[in-house]
Amino acid sequence: MDSRIDLQNILHKDIPITRRIGIQVEHCEVDRVVLTAPIEPNLNHKCTAFGGSLYSVAVLTGWSFIHYNLQLHGLTGTIVIQHSETDYIIPVDGQIRAECVMQQTENLYRFIKMYKRKGRARMSLQIKIMHNDSDAMILNAQYVVHTHL
Repeated sequence: MDSRIDLQNILHKDIPITRRIGIQVEHCEVDRVVLTAPIEPNLNHKCTAFGGSLYSVAVLTGWSFIHYNLQLHGLTGTIVIQHSETDYIIPVDGQIRAECVMQQTENLYRFIKMYKRKGRARMSLQIKIMHNDSDAMILNAQYVVHTHL
């Protein structure tokens, strides 16, 4: 089955807000995940994307990146965001499109190795929301994954 559809089904089943804000999985590969959401259910009083919606889509993009990579290695676990810093640069007045790209795949393999060995691992990711070919928001986040309790 298509990994994008699998991931989207998991998001919509396990994280109900993803249905409400209209999250769609546009791209899903080992080194890159892209989520989108329509502007309409995410508008603020200025007819641009609500900051909380931008943050949610970005956080869920990082979550999806980790979830997908765990699945590729036959692993499961609880993924939580531990720390984040967010820069809102320009307003978004169209589709929300968040992208997480892993430039150095050796970091990913180190993360997987640590998780297999200790049942807990951390990963720092950068997620960008682009608008008109410019950075609209940048989220630098640290996620923690641990085995199910």
